[in-house]
Amino acid sequence: MRLILIIFCGLFCCSGLLAQNPLVTKDSLAQKTWVDRQYDKMTLNEKLGQLFMVSVASNQNKQATDQIKSLIIKENLGGVIFSKGGPVRQAILTNEYQAASKVPLLIGMDAEWGLSMRLDSTYAFPWNMTLGAIQDSTMVEKVGYQIGQHAKRLGVHINFAPDLDINTNPNNPIIGNRSFGEDRDNVVEKAIAFAKGMERAGVLANGKHFPGHGDTEVDSHHNLPIIPFSRKRLDSLELYPFKKLIKSGLSSIMVAHLEVPALEIKKGLPSSISEQIISGLLKEDLGYKGLIFTDALNMKGVSTTGNDGSVELAAFMAGNDMLLMPENIVESKLKLSEAYGKGKLTEERLAYSVKKILLAKYKAGLNNYEPIVIDNLYDDLNSLEDDIIYEEAIENAITIVKNKLDLLAIKNLDNKKIAYVKFGDASNDAFVKGLKNYANVTVVDANDINTLKVKLKEFNLVIIGHHKSNESPWKGYKFSATELNWLQEIATERTSNLILCVFAKPYALSDINSFQNIDAVVMSYQNSDIAQEKTAEVLFGAVGASGKLPVSAHSDFPVNSGIKTQSLSRLGYSIPERVGMSSKGLGDIDRMVNDGLDSLMFPGAQILVARKGKIIYQKSFGKPTYDSKEKITNDYIYDLASLTKILATLPMVMKMEEEGKIGLNDTFEELVPNYSDTEIKNVTVLKALSHYGRLPAWIPFYINTLDENRKPSGEFYRNSLLPGFSTKVYDNLYLADAYKDSIYNRIGRQDLKSNRYRYSDVPYYVMKKVIEENYSQPLDYLTNNFLYRRLGANHTSYNPLEKFEKNMIVPSEEDDYYRYGTVQGYVHDMGAAMQAGVGGHAGLFSNSNDIAKIMQMYLQNGYYGGTKFFDSRTVKKFNTCYFCDKNVRRGVGFDKPQLEHSGPTCGCVSRKSFGHSGFTGTYTWADPEEEIVYVFLSNRTYPSASNTLLVKSGLRTRIQQVIYDSILN
Repeated sequence: MRLILIIFCGLFCCSGLLAQNPLVTKDSLAQKTWVDRQYDKMTLNEKLGQLFMVSVASNQNKQATDQIKSLIIKENLGGVIFSKGGPVRQAILTNEYQAASKVPLLIGMDAEWGLSMRLDSTYAFPWNMTLGAIQDSTMVEKVGYQIGQHAKRLGVHINFAPDLDINTNPNNPIIGNRSFGEDRDNVVEKAIAFAKGMERAGVLANGKHFPGHGDTEVDSHHNLPIIPFSRKRLDSLELYPFKKLIKSGLSSIMVAHLEVPALEIKKGLPSSISEQIISGLLKEDLGYKGLIFTDALNMKGVSTTGNDGSVELAAFMAGNDMLLMPENIVESKLKLSEAYGKGKLTEERLAYSVKKILLAKYKAGLNNYEPIVIDNLYDDLNSLEDDIIYEEAIENAITIVKNKLDLLAIKNLDNKKIAYVKFGDASNDAFVKGLKNYANVTVVDANDINTLKVKLKEFNLVIIGHHKSNESPWKGYKFSATELNWLQEIATERTSNLILCVFAKPYALSDINSFQNIDAVVMSYQNSDIAQEKTAEVLFGAVGASGKLPVSAHSDFPVNSGIKTQSLSRLGYSIPERVGMSSKGLGDIDRMVNDGLDSLMFPGAQILVARKGKIIYQKSFGKPTYDSKEKITNDYIYDLASLTKILATLPMVMKMEEEGKIGLNDTFEELVPNYSDTEIKNVTVLKALSHYGRLPAWIPFYINTLDENRKPSGEFYRNSLLPGFSTKVYDNLYLADAYKDSIYNRIGRQDLKSNRYRYSDVPYYVMKKVIEENYSQPLDYLTNNFLYRRLGANHTSYNPLEKFEKNMIVPSEEDDYYRYGTVQGYVHDMGAAMQAGVGGHAGLFSNSNDIAKIMQMYLQNGYYGGTKFFDSRTVKKFNTCYFCDKNVRRGVGFDKPQLEHSGPTCGCVSRKSFGHSGFTGTYTWADPEEEIVYVFLSNRTYPSASNTLLVKSGLRTRIQQVIYDSILN
């Protein structure tokens, strides 16, 4: 009686098939007309054929794929589900199959985390359990939409996703990461969002595996799982997502092969062929009117009941509409045809399902079928938009489940000595690289735990990364017995803080006995490069953490555990489109720099662009010298020349001004009493640092220390370190210590120039002296402790040979006028060299990444990494042009954009922007309005400083123009 009622209620009328049917489109009249026309043209054989969706793989041989084509033609199939292969091969086959079919085929795929679930050369999005950790469901909708876009591009009309199973059993062998989690409300919320996104893209969603496959330890591909729970439990848990998704308008549902005694009284009868479960529960009780699929009928959970077509007949008579992957389609159709002939299968019942299938085809756009365009298919299925969505999803998913004493995000880098230890058997390269972007991190390994513990004693922070395969959600995730033992051994050694980062499913935590001595635990869910990079950013506060556990991972960490952290405004790393810029536009930088290399402007260069707190372009070009074999990498450091002014001396002046130790209107006489009888005594800090103090551009101090052969004179230099000669200028070259006074005395004897505006190094000699006398410490020590160590600018240093390997320092010149040798690791500027490499105007070495950190700190009004280096008013005060009305563009220390046509920028930056350039071929600029930081480093002075091709070409500012042109409207 129940089946008869359903058949009559399911007639194609306003009260039946069209009423509250999720397959019905807004133009229901046109849809009905198309469906009726198609149905009325069909023979019985063609109608029966519509019920079947067969499997094919594009990586099969031609004989196998041709066999499917023959079935499409002879048996009038309703659809094809594609399995393994490649996108182009699948697209070609799809076009071929569609051309052979009288009625357009419904093309399906299992693409739960994207086409990559089945196809090579396609994009893998996060697994459902990863998405389940995200608290903002609009992000999940974005993922669903993007997966739908890919499916639609490939001619796929129905994606058998999302998985609605509630994974309450950690030992579930087939669901696991495919589930959004164990919290029914979270599963519903994420599933609705995912399905909504996919259907917005024009692809039908499918909820599976009805009535719920989450709490079983049996894989229905191999055996029939039993779901032994009461109807009350099923209603409140397993069935709950299906009820909610039905109300939300889910287009289709897949019925699993499960034995559910509470729903089907016949022992051993799979749910996929149970009339009580499909027609009774799903259709009648739950009122579902959408398309109903069986799970694959070749799975052992059902196929062992017969392969002569009887399973397919039973499945259809139970209430399914479309029979997925039958074992023998000819026999199955024969069984259905016989049932039709005997009146067991009525025309009304057949029409009910066939017309639903046709409704689905119309909704999927098959009423206006067009072949798949093969051109640009790979690119369309692997886009920058995919990267953005993946990155955002992972960022939102990462979950901190323990954070003792607010260890995360890591602050106070100046007192951290950090070690990293790898667990697991998968790649960790991206994580290590990510960690090293923020701090000095030492990778520590050993063959035994005792050796490892000894090595770790010199560190006060240990990060353990557990890395497992990211190939599929079914890969192993557990710690080995040895790793579990080592973890507890390391944890009990309380000489350091310990952070555990898990790049696997949350259940990995369940095997850890105690977390008492583990200070922070971070769940990253997957081991993709992006997951590793974003975890490093979470640890150091480039982004905050907001995820919550979608499942219970441990008794200490139940479902929905998650500690939220805030960003510390450290620079992150992303792609241009994430911050509204064009990758293609910025790609012009590559061409321009390579043209510079070809034109011999410089041997090598580093270029960095950041926007809105994210480094989006960071590349190295060329070699350290024209004859070098090795290539420049981002770890190489350059002589920054005059960038030293704003990256070393100016921060200390700003600090002194905040502390009241110096004022912008203080005169040289007040700062250096010895200058009271000199012409420069009334020059103020403001005028001097604005280059409005009429001081000389530079003073060639070194010339007076050369002999008649223009070589360092024995009067002033020694070839080894001796008492009174400790100022190291170069290898085996030491200047008399007393000459320091001669430098400052000579500055005092300078006449003021007639021109009001003159760029000058001289004020920075004076500022260095003032800073060092105020703090009773050398400038390099002060800047390192106040700024670089706290910023994590670990590649920034004066006298880099004391900290870095020589081969990682780019040579700046073949000196044939003073030091007579290759200047590598020693400051190029002669005046700074005569101050033991520590000048106020020159002497600093760094790489592009570190410079960006300092400039970003300025851009953020003195804040970076949880530390307030300066008050915002201080930054504004020094970034003000006080003499613009005198046609002097400079700020206090900072260079500023030109006031007229030519100058230090492209002319495309805002007036609030600031920066500086350096003699050796360096340049950096920051723009608060566009939130852009730009760094250009080169050694254009190698082999000779007489090479001015870079300067004449305007390459640095032409690149700046490209950066601004790359901003997307």
